[in-house]
Amino acid sequence: MLTFAMNAWTGPKTQSVPALERGLQILECLAQSRRGVTLSQLTRRLQLPRSTGHALLLTYQRTGYVHRCEKTGRYCLGLRLQALANLALGGTSLRSQAASILHQLMLETGLTVHLAVMEEGDVILIDRIEAPQAPQLATWVGKRIGLHCTALGKVLISELPASVLDELIRKQGMIRYNENTITSRRMLRLACEQVQQVGYAIDDEEEEIGVRCIGAPVRNGTGEVVAAISISGTKAELENIPARAARVMNAAAALTHQISAFSQERQLPSRGMVHAFQVEA
Repeated sequence: MLTFAMNAWTGPKTQSVPALERGLQILECLAQSRRGVTLSQLTRRLQLPRSTGHALLLTYQRTGYVHRCEKTGRYCLGLRLQALANLALGGTSLRSQAASILHQLMLETGLTVHLAVMEEGDVILIDRIEAPQAPQLATWVGKRIGLHCTALGKVLISELPASVLDELIRKQGMIRYNENTITSRRMLRLACEQVQQVGYAIDDEEEEIGVRCIGAPVRNGTGEVVAAISISGTKAELENIPARAARVMNAAAALTHQISAFSQERQLPSRGMVHAFQVEA
């Protein structure tokens, strides 16, 4: 918890900043709520003046750290904050945990393997294992890829709240790369539902003609999707999709297990800013 982290600080007793403390308490409160909270609920729980709570939430909302659902008026953690949590867990730590699993998946399939996380609404490749004699793909570590037209993207957005997904689509649009590309919200939502049902996503020549990808979710200790693993190859190489998907899902499950074990060993919370705050502790 944040209070524990603050109390554990043993440096010089310099005066802290009350406004920052209140802001961090708000993030903790939002992190602990699965459905989000209203302004009234938040100010009552934290015993904050309504004007102070509103001002802090508005600042968070304008900078992308908090999202407000227009229908319910509830506030929840925003994508920018989730990105920081992903990077804190994700960056070097996630890559090092995933390295052997990705390499093994590459050996089993003979295909190029990717690992991605979501950062500020973008899907970013954080690792890439290229198979020998594999066809050249236009991918690299650090590349931002589409949410709507890639297996990795569909996996990472598959369980987002509808309001958050709609906002992402509004901001980014859905670029049409060819006749296979999903360009409607209805079809993208159906694709997300399919990911939830079968446990994997497919890019069936939706970004590049002749290239298929299969992706599966990597989860944290509470079951949230924090990353995605995929294999990529030609249409001919990925004809038996169920069998290929099973290998990708097995790899994702292995990494999920490692992340959960790592979190338990470090006694890390599993959501939002609290998670990011303590990863380096």
